[in-house]
Amino acid sequence: MRIGELAARAGTTTRTLRYYESRGLLSARRTGNGYRTYDESDLLLLRQIRTLQDFGFGLEETRPFVECLRAGHPEGDSCPASLQVYRRKLDELDALIGELSAVRAKVGEQLARAESARDVLAADAGVPGGPEPVCELGGEQP
Repeated sequence: MRIGELAARAGTTTRTLRYYESRGLLSARRTGNGYRTYDESDLLLLRQIRTLQDFGFGLEETRPFVECLRAGHPEGDSCPASLQVYRRKLDELDALIGELSAVRAKVGEQLARAESARDVLAADAGVPGGPEPVCELGGEQP
């Protein structure tokens, strides 16, 4: 198939395919008139790249998976180098989850503090839900 058909079937653009080719992730064969040609194995490579990118893998992180497929393995993640990339990505995700959990805890603390302060103000004003709003210019809101 030619580049336009491959791009359409892979759900990407010809420009992206040319970029992948320039990065060595995709190899085009050339016809006598210079057209790039591809086959089903190239579509499999692109689907592997796309899936990994959807999971947050960088383009360079997809290389071991592509090389595994090129080596004739039925799946791009059946090679040791691919498994190592998975392990690194899981470590990275675990670190991010830890950071997000810490931020979530701090936001929860801030919310609890703000709700407590609101409740104190409401009790002081004798108004459920808080004191009456005051206009920034000093007057009370209607």
